[in-house]
Amino acid sequence: MPETAASTLQALLACPACRGLLEWEADRITCAGCRNIYPVQDGIPVMARPDTADAHKSRQAGYFDEHEDTEFEATRPHGTPGLYQWLLQEKFRRSVAGLGPGDGATVLTVCGGSGMDAEFLAGNGFTVVASDLSLGAARRAKERARRFGVEFAVVVADVEHLPFGDRSIDFSYVHDGLHHLTDPLTGVAEMARVAGRGISINEPARAAATAAAVKVGLSVDVEEAGNRVERLRLDQVRRALEERGFRVTTAERYAMLYRHEPGTLMRILSLPVAFGLTTAGWRLLNRAIGRFGNKLSVQAMR
Repeated sequence: MPETAASTLQALLACPACRGLLEWEADRITCAGCRNIYPVQDGIPVMARPDTADAHKSRQAGYFDEHEDTEFEATRPHGTPGLYQWLLQEKFRRSVAGLGPGDGATVLTVCGGSGMDAEFLAGNGFTVVASDLSLGAARRAKERARRFGVEFAVVVADVEHLPFGDRSIDFSYVHDGLHHLTDPLTGVAEMARVAGRGISINEPARAAATAAAVKVGLSVDVEEAGNRVERLRLDQVRRALEERGFRVTTAERYAMLYRHEPGTLMRILSLPVAFGLTTAGWRLLNRAIGRFGNKLSVQAMR
């Protein structure tokens, strides 16, 4: 990663076991306190604690290490149909509406996958650290940064045991990641611990619309890795953040549905006339019944 991104990461990282200071070498990082050793692979610090690994996490990380389309994941939404890009941009727009401008503030993406969130945030003025439990995903995020000339740091980290001190990051951020956990609220708690200024949580919502989509095959309760999808309620997230000293600035449900990899229908709906009608219809739908939608977005400040 670029020298400035690497130096940012070195300044921020702490031992995920004891939060002690770290001693850096080319191929390893050693905690000065508990003497735990963390490898550096392909220039990426692997800061996940082996003692907290379990079958659920291993399945999740293993799937994203081995079964994802490397090219598509490292580049999406670049090169995809216009409507697909518009829908993702709309999700991202909502995800920062309550945070204010980036202005160089540090932001940590958790469960950040192949860096799509990090690229968006870096493009909006944030200094970004992208984290994910999967080394494969982290490698794809690093490739994304290189390919598109975007600067952000990359680290392998477990959202339940983040390698950062209390309030050491300005903002913590998640987009469609906490639902991979057995208990998403453990991730919310860790995100709140490390965030000094604010937090943005954007996840599948527990909704009647989602239950109906599962019944007709448009959505699933068990994801490809074999783990259950743990959807959240808006009131759960709000309460968890308020209990940790945050003031909720934005909390909304909205409707959003698209295939992970766009197909023929998405290409057709991206044609000029269809695109205009589809986006206008989507806006009208969300004005009318968005509060019952399948996605939630919450931003909160200390």
